[in-house]
Amino acid sequence: MSNLKAHLYKQILISLKLSPAHRDVVSQIREQMDFATILYNKGLYQQSLKLLNKAKTACLEHQEYHIALEIVELEKLIETQHITRSGLDQAKILASQTQELQRKSQLISTLSNLSLSLYGILLKTGYARSSQEYQQITAFFWEHLPDNYQWADLGFKEKMWLYKSHLWYGFIIQDFKSCFRYARKWLSLFEDYPKMMQRYPVFFVRANHYLLESLFLSKDYDRLKFHLNKFEYTLESTLLPKDDNLKTLSFLYLTNNKLNLHFLSGSFKEGLCLIQSILDGIQKYENHLDKHHIMLFYYKIACLYFGVGDHESCILYLKKIISNKSLKLREDLMCFSRVLNLVAHYEAGKDVYLDRLIKETYRFLLKMNELYEVQKEMIRFLKNLGEIFPQDLPDAFQNLYNKLKEYEHHPYERRAFLYLDILSWLESNINGIPVSTVVERKFSSSKY
Repeated sequence: MSNLKAHLYKQILISLKLSPAHRDVVSQIREQMDFATILYNKGLYQQSLKLLNKAKTACLEHQEYHIALEIVELEKLIETQHITRSGLDQAKILASQTQELQRKSQLISTLSNLSLSLYGILLKTGYARSSQEYQQITAFFWEHLPDNYQWADLGFKEKMWLYKSHLWYGFIIQDFKSCFRYARKWLSLFEDYPKMMQRYPVFFVRANHYLLESLFLSKDYDRLKFHLNKFEYTLESTLLPKDDNLKTLSFLYLTNNKLNLHFLSGSFKEGLCLIQSILDGIQKYENHLDKHHIMLFYYKIACLYFGVGDHESCILYLKKIISNKSLKLREDLMCFSRVLNLVAHYEAGKDVYLDRLIKETYRFLLKMNELYEVQKEMIRFLKNLGEIFPQDLPDAFQNLYNKLKEYEHHPYERRAFLYLDILSWLESNINGIPVSTVVERKFSSSKY
């Protein structure tokens, strides 16, 4: 049975490979290389070189330099081992092409390695947590960023990896204006190289998402709404491939940014209508979505419920994150889920669990090296709530608000407010109004 299963699996892949729907440029080039190798082994050297030259032209047109280098090496093998009457000029041309392709391939590898490293740091720890981390990531970025290139020589791939490296660096150090600038440059590449939208549709979709993400973090509601509508229209109207990968990413990024619009405007109640479609989408694309993005959805759903005052539902979704022992990414998401869980338990009147949860949260934050002044003040406040008389609560909330307000624009402490709008929650308790009303008022005042 195992042999039959392996054979069937292989035949399915071969069938899919032969299907026109799955034949991209690279697979066509690889096929031409296979044909050229067959001709070479048959002793048909001129015919083999002719096919290789066509394949190399296609590689250079689509900037597939690594594959082009393989083709040139095969051409050199044929030229050096057999008399092809190509002459000395062809040998010089191939030698020159090898050097140029090696240079381009090396630059792309260096930039892509840097981009991947920075993205891994962003996924693992999130934003920089201290001046020491800021200095470390800045030193790492500039140390690994190549400077031995001419801007005029850069193609699509080199520029894309360069922009992505700057983008991840901007996110880590919380320079969201820089993030927007480089996300827009990344996106503009597809205007300069229109064919690349079909070749790399995933990169096009991701460029749009990070443009929207940077606008959300910059609290630029109008431009976020404009670019989100433009992105949704582009997905529906263009001839992007309609494969499972693109469908998953479209669901992921469109839904996330629609939620972000509600968070900025305080329209939490209106955002509740998205929850069922999110849960349906998670079920539909569960084989394509990773745990990190699913947990991020749960956190945002919890925030929606918290915004409308449904603290029981908020706790339910936070438990899904806190109880997930396999989640190794975004330690900051895990930490702020626990802080929000404390606040939700207090608001839900579940004081009996509060002392135990405070101790667990404190130990977890200490273990993760995530215990900052904002969190210390929050935990200290919640721990002492039982000793505060009801008539003194407004003053206690006001005192905590005054302390936390000082950190709102702190270069590292402010990261707490990106995950949890603690100040709006405190204002709601001080003034006796819902959190959504506080956020809506702030949003309305920012428009004028």
